[in-house]
Amino acid sequence: MESRAIARIALLAAVIAVLGMLPSIVLPIAAGVPITAQTLGVMLAGIILGPRHGALAVLLFVFVVLLGAPLLAGGRGGLGVLFSPSVGFLIGFVPAAYVAGLVMARLKTLPVFAAALVAAVVGGIVVEYLCGIIGLMAIARMTPLQSLVATAVFAPGDVLKALAAAFVAEAAHRSYPAAIACRS
Repeated sequence: MESRAIARIALLAAVIAVLGMLPSIVLPIAAGVPITAQTLGVMLAGIILGPRHGALAVLLFVFVVLLGAPLLAGGRGGLGVLFSPSVGFLIGFVPAAYVAGLVMARLKTLPVFAAALVAAVVGGIVVEYLCGIIGLMAIARMTPLQSLVATAVFAPGDVLKALAAAFVAEAAHRSYPAAIACRS
């Protein structure tokens, strides 16, 4: 792997970490899973870096969190997060970034904004929610319907994050066309 790719992977992992420093909102209906800005970083990792490097950036972030760095919203980190209701969402970061990158790569014929929006919704919302629902069912002992309802609370904010990711991708592509890995 070339040093430029490693730097981009590290940079996107850092962006996800910084987004965790923004204040989060904890809703009781979602078993304590917070609303955070970090899924925006996950969407951007896949869209900008592509499937493989995007997933590696998120994997790097998750690895650092599991080592104990308090980079998750609310200053959480360490192995204890694997036993919290948000574990499905955390583990889902990796496949979400991969799928977002894969969708972005497959939609080369669409304009960047449209492709990035679809990629963010499919990877950053659908895949992320699927993993989150499974985590809520396993850890919080919710029924599938309860976990679906709890996860639906995040939808309005995540749609806004998907739009933001598409705007960022479009702006990055306009200012530096090689910024989007699958478009260069």
